[in-house]
Amino acid sequence: MAQPLMPHATASWLVDNTSLSFEQIAEFCGLHILEIQAIADDTAATKLTGRDPVRAHELTQDEIDKGQADPDYSLQILKGPEQVRRTKGPRYTPVSKRSDKPDGIAWIIRNHPEITDGAIGNLIGTTRTTIAAIRDRSHWNIANITPKDPVTLGLTTQRELDAAVGKAAKAAGLEAPVDTRLEGDREALITELRAQRAQAVLDAEAVEAGDAPVSAEPTAENLFKR
Repeated sequence: MAQPLMPHATASWLVDNTSLSFEQIAEFCGLHILEIQAIADDTAATKLTGRDPVRAHELTQDEIDKGQADPDYSLQILKGPEQVRRTKGPRYTPVSKRSDKPDGIAWIIRNHPEITDGAIGNLIGTTRTTIAAIRDRSHWNIANITPKDPVTLGLTTQRELDAAVGKAAKAAGLEAPVDTRLEGDREALITELRAQRAQAVLDAEAVEAGDAPVSAEPTAENLFKR
């Protein structure tokens, strides 16, 4: 069942301005009857300012009259107009971060030239005109624009940026970038773990045979443990 936009404030108004039962108000507002009792007794955590559901076009006076005449009557909320949700167009950027947009655009242009202006606009929430001006260095503030990671600036998320880079690379027939900075460390770690596993097997066999464990080759780690 649909509920009023501000259920607690609506309940407060209904308690103060009607003779509806607590059960009716609780059902209409989608609240527990104890919450209605607390509002009526002024024991709620905060004193609520009542919200008139009639003026808000959520309830008619006729419905209130029916409820007051019949304690078993369930109030019917008015179906308001469907809310229009924005699903397309540039993303909203807080005013405090709008001055950072040129820096983020410049960073993408410099580091990922394969990303189209349309994709940059979707990521940063800007126009093709602004992107083109930064790209050809005709932007009015080009002297003060410093390329900065848009993720660090809070203009987009790392996941969205990676998705845009991967999509652009695929469209351009390029191989998506792979982070290989830890490649050598990863291989060294795997080798060390395999050596430790093999040594553990040798030690277990030696103990089972009644011999002393086979000493492992001295490593920096072993030397520091001594």
